Amino acid sequence: MSDRQAQRQQWLSTLSHKYKIRPESEVPASTDASFRSYWRVEDNQGTTFIVMDAPPALESVDPFIRVTALFQRASLNVPTIYEADVKNGFLLLSDLGRQTYLDILNEDNAREWMLGAVDSLIKWQLSTEKGVLPDYDHALLSREIHLFPEWYVAKHRQVTLNDRQQALLKVCFERILQNNLAENKVFVHRDYMPRNLMATDPHNPGILDYQDAVYGPISYDIASLMRDAFISWNESFVIDMTVRYWEAARKAGLPVPADFGLFWKDVEWMGIQRHLKVLGIFARTHYRDGKDKYLADTPRFVNYVRQTAHRYDELHPLLYLMDQIESTVPQYGYTF
Repeated sequence: MSDRQAQRQQWLSTLSHKYKIRPESEVPASTDASFRSYWRVEDNQGTTFIVMDAPPALESVDPFIRVTALFQRASLNVPTIYEADVKNGFLLLSDLGRQTYLDILNEDNAREWMLGAVDSLIKWQLSTEKGVLPDYDHALLSREIHLFPEWYVAKHRQVTLNDRQQALLKVCFERILQNNLAENKVFVHRDYMPRNLMATDPHNPGILDYQDAVYGPISYDIASLMRDAFISWNESFVIDMTVRYWEAARKAGLPVPADFGLFWKDVEWMGIQRHLKVLGIFARTHYRDGKDKYLADTPRFVNYVRQTAHRYDELHPLLYLMDQIESTVPQYGYTF
């Protein structure tokens, strides 16, 4: 038993009297690309709880506690925090079940469940208050997108970009970030995707992994939902769901562009910032943290980047660079 596990079990034992928890029932609940871990425990009646373990030297539980309150204020379905040991990085949470959207989605039920996710997203955005969450500013967006050359290009692909390639990448990055920063801002979950949505109710999904929420571009979460890390949708379905979100957002008074074409470009350009960031994160998670399962999904994001860069003249240099980095012969085609 590791020191951290012993510390966690000791904390659980202090809660045994109040919640009748059996510390010995602990089993892994899910994996995470961060330093957090999640454990499922039972009480004497078989009721389950989730323990979040966030080593304080590496992660803080404070943002999770703070953002949980914001989601609850918006009447959204998030875990209840029963107990918190902030100093040592432990939380006792309600269990929203074992099935994520990723587990249950298929071509027959996807529309209903994804519309539920869209409805919850709009509720979240409508609860926006300025000055409450960190600003998704140029510095943060830039720091994220530069994970791509640092970890994916240099570390994973072992490619050293020459001066011309670096200059092209810099121009493309600035174009992307300028478009991102021109958008209106709302509360942003920042990882709103099927893996973080629990299949509790088609009209009221359970929402997880929101501790990194920020105040940022309104297209971010719908781009995250429809251009997922672990599942790819038919392009017609992506556009259909994005249109439905845009229509509902306009009706609710959210600050989306009046023209869907302009909003679609925002979604795509926000998406490409996220795709490049995720390529960097997945490579970093593999090489720095020893978690290798995420690297298998990088081809999906390479494809996302290629598709978007192909559709916009201003991003063609990025397409050229991706072909050089990947050492592949390009095969292009419009998807709609």
